[in-house]
Amino acid sequence: MAKKGKGNRVQVILECTEHKGTGLAGTSRYITTKNKKNTPERIELKKFNPIMKKVTVHKEIK
Repeated sequence: MAKKGKGNRVQVILECTEHKGTGLAGTSRYITTKNKKNTPERIELKKFNPIMKKVTVHKEIK
């Protein structure tokens, strides 16, 4: 039998929140998936920002 679709899992984009305040060029973004049934609110994860060279908080956009 063929598999069904991924169901409740959706792709989300995470963008750095601390980077906007600085005058540095570029943005730090990551793509990940989440289960929208278990976590309907926007997620926040600590990820590495290569432009600022440190770990920062990344929030879901869109």
